[in-house]
Amino acid sequence: MSLPKLPAVRGRLTYDAPLGQQTWFGVGGPAEVLFKPADKQDLMDFIKNCPREAPVTVLGVASNLIIRDGGIPGVVIRLGRDFADIKTEGTKIAAGAAALDMNVALAAARASVAGLEFFSGIPGTIGGALRMNAGAYGKETKDVLISAEVLFRDGTVKTMTAAEMDMSYRHNGLPDDVIFLGARLQGETGDPDAIAAKIDEIKTKRAESQPIRSKTGGSTFANPENGKAWQLIDAAGCRGLKVGAAQMSEMHANFMINTGGATAADIERLGEKVREKVYAQSGVMLRWEIKRVGLPLEQDADIAAWMQKEIS
Repeated sequence: MSLPKLPAVRGRLTYDAPLGQQTWFGVGGPAEVLFKPADKQDLMDFIKNCPREAPVTVLGVASNLIIRDGGIPGVVIRLGRDFADIKTEGTKIAAGAAALDMNVALAAARASVAGLEFFSGIPGTIGGALRMNAGAYGKETKDVLISAEVLFRDGTVKTMTAAEMDMSYRHNGLPDDVIFLGARLQGETGDPDAIAAKIDEIKTKRAESQPIRSKTGGSTFANPENGKAWQLIDAAGCRGLKVGAAQMSEMHANFMINTGGATAADIERLGEKVREKVYAQSGVMLRWEIKRVGLPLEQDADIAAWMQKEIS
């Protein structure tokens, strides 16, 4: 099925646009169409007039993402610097969806706003943090969220709270095709030196415990209730496990890395193999935290079967 005619834009539409090297894993196929809106109004006009049968996928910095080798059908939207503004309003921070989590933490620190330091340990954007209720070091996005601005496929924009979005551990209950435009976050007055020290502490912990200099995608699986994913992976003998050029990190058992030349299929198969081994050893079926999008290649029938099982 061919893609229907798309509305005119002021931004840029690129057909068959490579995406793989833009992901942290460095793998994956192209976007059927890549749309980079000129500004918020350009995005809103496009969504309002885009045929409903055209799939829409939004990408941030692709830090916690596997794009499958067959690429992403439909329209892939990437928000530019017009969506990355960060403003301080007393102890509140207003951040666009494309603002890096780290930059939000640093902007808060410069304004002596405490409580948002944990964002410095999340390698993504505010839009991604809203989508998955990202968290680190004991706090989650929903804990500091006042409201999010959300664009729906019918072109309407709503301001919503965490409760209205049914946010819970690594979960947002809104449809996959909504687009987060930005968020207002609540901090508290703090000591600048203490805030900076906390950010430095998080930076040091990440460098000592996570393979941040490798091609990775962050935490692979969400922690099960009353447990730690990495401990279950370790107990199942999966630390260092390999499939092709994909490997579970020796440094942190819940991180997958591309050791060089891995395909998206290698990485996804590794994750599924770990899930099988953990389930056999503990009876716990781990839930993917890394988001997987797009289609597999024809020869990757096993991945297509996993996708179908998830849909059904």
